[in-house]
Amino acid sequence: MLGWVPMSLWHLTRAVFETLRVCTPTVLESLRGRLTADRCDTRLQRWSARLLAQARMELEVLGAPNAPASEAFVVMSNHQSLYDIPVIFQALPRRLRMVAKAELFRLPIFARALRTSGFVEIDRRNTRKAIQSLRGAEGIVASGTSIWIAPEGTRSASGNVAEFKKGGFRLALASGARILPVTIDGTRDALVARGWTVRNGVTVRVTIGEPIDPAHYGLAQMDGLIRAVRNAIRAPLTQEQVHLEQIPASEPWSSVGSGGRSWPITRAAARIEPPL
Repeated sequence: MLGWVPMSLWHLTRAVFETLRVCTPTVLESLRGRLTADRCDTRLQRWSARLLAQARMELEVLGAPNAPASEAFVVMSNHQSLYDIPVIFQALPRRLRMVAKAELFRLPIFARALRTSGFVEIDRRNTRKAIQSLRGAEGIVASGTSIWIAPEGTRSASGNVAEFKKGGFRLALASGARILPVTIDGTRDALVARGWTVRNGVTVRVTIGEPIDPAHYGLAQMDGLIRAVRNAIRAPLTQEQVHLEQIPASEPWSSVGSGGRSWPITRAAARIEPPL
């Protein structure tokens, strides 16, 4: 059942609790030299699953075969809501880290947990520092970790896909990784950008598009690459009819290699019908 709930005491308290629940052991293990990437992966899966469960959010994932787990991508998506973060981690169960704004790296405990887990800090007000951060991310991708970036740079207040910034595309070109276009549709129905009211029971659809190789464009055709990725992300937002195939009741959870469990996912059949 859908229902609007003020994002005051309950949602904020639970979100803070779940975040501290993963950040605290991560920081302690990093101080003791015991932190591993596998443990970070597991905690991110559990953290994201719990946040979606608390909002009673249902997740539909289309195009999962387009993202083989053996390949590290530069993942790019539209950005509608704070819920995009747990949704992405659930839709792409792999070693995945995100490019996050510098403001998040100023919060006690949380900042150290982000850095030691491999998240990338980017200062949107300082171009030179932002470029340096993205250069550092090249090594993360080379190690087999996918990097997620929202090329719009911020959440969309209207839900429309804004123009893209070039930083993530430079990262893809420099690292040699293919770009994985991902479309998120529905998170703003749960919580709009800069909103304070959560709508429980929303269904969110994530469409994973076919990877785009930036090497086919190169620096000389950067604008063409940006258009191709932006069009790939925007296209599913116009689709109206999709045939869905439910996971059998005996398989209520999607599996992840890290040993974590994800919130129930509805897998979509490959065939998309055009609007009538």
